[in-house]
Amino acid sequence: MSKQLLEVTDLFKSYGSGDRRVEVLKGVSMSIGHGETIALLGASGAGKSTLMHVIGVLDRPTSGSVCYSGDDIFLKSERDLATFRNASIGFVFQFHHLLPEFTALENVMMPMLISGASRKSAVESALSILDEVGLAHRVTHKPGELSGGEQQRVAVARALVMQPELLLADEPTGNLDMKTSESIHQLFEDLHERRGLSILVVTHNERLAARTMRQIRLVDGKILG
Repeated sequence: MSKQLLEVTDLFKSYGSGDRRVEVLKGVSMSIGHGETIALLGASGAGKSTLMHVIGVLDRPTSGSVCYSGDDIFLKSERDLATFRNASIGFVFQFHHLLPEFTALENVMMPMLISGASRKSAVESALSILDEVGLAHRVTHKPGELSGGEQQRVAVARALVMQPELLLADEPTGNLDMKTSESIHQLFEDLHERRGLSILVVTHNERLAARTMRQIRLVDGKILG
């Protein structure tokens, strides 16, 4: 097994062409170790979310490589990429993207059902992870019946139900008050300690960043330092 869970090498990402071509990422190289927590910092427009989308296999790079445990992920077909993404990477966004017509339990089950798991297995796993994030008493509630912090906990549970190696969080507390943000920060730390997760958090929050093992700063599409 590679010493690094993730290795990004000389990554470029641009949009458009000709005079309208915009270079967003400009030769980014970085790594994430097994069980490492990292904060990705930078001003708006620095390329943080674009980098996370490429690392999360939501978007292909223009050039460069993204290797998971030594395998260049973008050599895979689109179908294999989708399977890998669903099984190996968990996503938490600033806005929860929960399905409003479904309960917390059903939202968390969704990735497992998409993967072909049985409903019984999906229910058992979803109940377990909802309990782990402190929402065992709210499993039958729909998103509109939950507070912002509770909705984000459901989103975290959904991100982890497939037992991914890597959790990617894009401004996970950007829409929450300070007290609720603190509880989500603590949840990430607890999950890291219990599960040995690798976590990359995109954030403007310097306090959250300081609680990770390592900080990376992105400036104008390049890593500083």
